[in-house]
Amino acid sequence: MRINIQARGFELTEGLRQHTERRLQFAIDWAGDDVKTVKVRFSDINGPRGGNDKRCTIQIPIAGQNDVMIEDTEADLYVAIDRAADRAEQTLSRKLERTREHKHQRFNVTDIDATRDEDSTTSTPTASWSN
Repeated sequence: MRINIQARGFELTEGLRQHTERRLQFAIDWAGDDVKTVKVRFSDINGPRGGNDKRCTIQIPIAGQNDVMIEDTEADLYVAIDRAADRAEQTLSRKLERTREHKHQRFNVTDIDATRDEDSTTSTPTASWSN
């Protein structure tokens, strides 16, 4: 899984990068077959004025579906990362579970073998399972 991290309005420190990568690996590494990349954006909404203004946005593209988008805003960016990662894990789990539940197998009965014996009076259709 590739994690792309960007910060706007402040410097992205190595500690912040490591915390984000570690937290996301822990939260969504289990979905490695379905998730190839994760985009994380940090921004400081109010700049130097303070307040609950650190935003963490996580975007997880899933093939053939809408992206999972999570945003969290807190005064402490580390708290915003942790909360967003938890919500991303829950949302991704729910979305992938629903996707897997709706993939029903189709039952196809193929045509009766045209080359069967003309003397045979009974025939058994051949069944095959396909996705």
